[in-house]
Amino acid sequence: MSDSWAAEVNRIRRLQAADWRLLREVRLEMLSDTPMAYGESIAAARRQTDTQWQERAATMSGDSSITLVADDGADGSRIRGLMRVVIKQPQDPSQARQAMLISVYVAPEHRGLGLADQLLDEACAAASSELGAGVIELGVHEDNVRAKKFYARHGFEVTGASRPYPQDEAKQEIVMARRIRLLSGPSHPGHQAIAAY
Repeated sequence: MSDSWAAEVNRIRRLQAADWRLLREVRLEMLSDTPMAYGESIAAARRQTDTQWQERAATMSGDSSITLVADDGADGSRIRGLMRVVIKQPQDPSQARQAMLISVYVAPEHRGLGLADQLLDEACAAASSELGAGVIELGVHEDNVRAKKFYARHGFEVTGASRPYPQDEAKQEIVMARRIRLLSGPSHPGHQAIAAY
């Protein structure tokens, strides 16, 4: 194991529609590694056709979605980490524009080495500068102590909201959020710059 994620992961870049095969590989890896962390089963993901994976990659790389991937720097190389930010629907008009962090994954061999920190920093910056978000929120399984500590270290706070966990409704998905500084980017009515945590 290397001392830092940078020893084996040389770039963080945007997912492109043409990356659909790489997306399929990493999604199946994600679902195999942590089946309870995502709202989709590995069986359902395996049933998807090439066309469905192409459509998914196109959506994940579209205008209202930012999907960051970490790889070794060569085109076609294995994705080692992924984070996606989307505009929350519906919006609460009394709040700054809200984005949601979803589909978070770091390959086991890169955990604890700083890659998740770098991906999250870049995801928050992109949510602000490209999506015009002033708040980013996420849901985390009530029993995922490691994830809750990671997000808290990055300024996320438990909002008090929760919802039944999609894969096990006997459990709760805890909602966490943090304010992010609005950087120059698209103009959204009624939104003002706010200080980051």
